[in-house]
Amino acid sequence: MVSAASWGLWLYLGAQRLWELSRARANERAMRAQGGVEHAAGHYPAMFAFHAVFFAVLAAALSRGARLGPRSGPWLALFAAAQLLRFWSVASLGPAWSTRIWTVPGRVPVRSGPYRFLRHPIYCAVIAEIAAVPMSFGLAGAAVALSVANAAILAVRVRAEDRALRAAC
Repeated sequence: MVSAASWGLWLYLGAQRLWELSRARANERAMRAQGGVEHAAGHYPAMFAFHAVFFAVLAAALSRGARLGPRSGPWLALFAAAQLLRFWSVASLGPAWSTRIWTVPGRVPVRSGPYRFLRHPIYCAVIAEIAAVPMSFGLAGAAVALSVANAAILAVRVRAEDRALRAAC
């Protein structure tokens, strides 16, 4: 049972990412049709590769017997909170949401939903997720290594996104 729940979490994350990529592509097509421009595309392959490594690390650990256990609760609660923040952020951005950085002429940055309180709420959710999921399996070393790599990618991403949004306003 615990093994099924462990793999279930991994499958949920995979399904979520595939849904996000599908929705992002649809939004990107619409933004392109509205004269939108993608910014700083050079960092995207590294970000995509990082998320593939995240999944591979988790799959390898699960294959070697890592499981959710009695100490998983707080980490799963953090993960659940991160998911709520992620979905609220995506819903608030609506058709402006993408896994890439896009601006559309005449479209102002979203300041509603969690964007009233945080500049980059989705990235806050991802930071929590990247730490909480490995920790829920007892993978402290993986949580630290993945969090450091994620921080490096997000440092580049946030600067690029902030530049693009400033230029668009």
